[in-house]
Amino acid sequence: MSSNTFQTRYSRIHNMRSLFSLFSSDLAIDLGTANTLVFAHNKGIIVNEPSIIAVNKVTNEVEAVGKEAKEMLGRTPGNIVAIKPMKDGVIADFRHTEKMLNYFIQKAHNRKMMVHPRIVIGVPSEITQVEKRAVMDSAYRAKASEVHLVEQAMVAAIGAGLPITEPGGNMVVDIGGGTTDIAVISLAGIVYSRSVRMAGNQMDEAVITYLKRKYNLLIGERTGELIKMQLGSAYPLDKPLSMEVKGRNLIEGVPKTITIDDSEIREALSECISTIINAIRVALERTPPELSADISDRGIVLTGGGALIKNLDKRIREETGLPVSIADDPLASVVLGTGKMLSDFNLLRKISID
Repeated sequence: MSSNTFQTRYSRIHNMRSLFSLFSSDLAIDLGTANTLVFAHNKGIIVNEPSIIAVNKVTNEVEAVGKEAKEMLGRTPGNIVAIKPMKDGVIADFRHTEKMLNYFIQKAHNRKMMVHPRIVIGVPSEITQVEKRAVMDSAYRAKASEVHLVEQAMVAAIGAGLPITEPGGNMVVDIGGGTTDIAVISLAGIVYSRSVRMAGNQMDEAVITYLKRKYNLLIGERTGELIKMQLGSAYPLDKPLSMEVKGRNLIEGVPKTITIDDSEIREALSECISTIINAIRVALERTPPELSADISDRGIVLTGGGALIKNLDKRIREETGLPVSIADDPLASVVLGTGKMLSDFNLLRKISID
């Protein structure tokens, strides 16, 4: 057979393959309290937007989803409401979660209407049967052909590149928007897992409450989050940081600007951070001794947006005496790990919690 014919046959097979991969519309979704990320097979992360939807109360139409809806938070006229349908890692508002999921799935498939993807979704570890059902129903109503659920801490460990299938203890702490998931994993199974409802959103609220108490200054959710991201730390910083904050003075009722520094925000966040560290301590106490030995060698891996709080790794290292590292891309660990399930159905079968 001439090399030419071989070439044509090869390219024909290759074209059929790429055509097939065009139709393989499987998606992995990290349906988070703060952000939703969507990973498509062979494409990587194609959607990374806030889990917010803006709805017109009069017409019941969806005005905006994701980034555009976040811009509207706290700024909408009376007939439009910006809703966060996820609370504490689970669905709080079924109808709007479904609309939001539908939008993200359509966006992932370039608005093609006829696509029925297989979907893998990460959920918190202490989720109830009712909450599981709600996630699955939302995905099915958003036109999924199959839905598999996996525990966030497990997929976060996979996304962070931990060797979870080997016989050795791996400890992962995934600090998201609504929940912090802590798990000790060995042989592709969860030895211990715990989900505490203390994470990014509660930190934002702590910042808002602190400024209200100390300065009589009322700020919105977006400003609270911005302050946490810029100044939030768990351990004194090498060089101090400060920023100007604009809000409304509660006594005079007029807009006001104040300057705050990192030590104040550290004080505001101290209770939230202590709660997370206590949960890590409990996890370490409940871990079997053989695996404890592995964890003292390998340390703890932090994932999720909360892992980006300045010096949090340093603080945990100080309090536990263990090595602590942050995943390469903490915000995307869960969705990257979930994405690996799309090409490894054997592993998915082992770890799905349907």
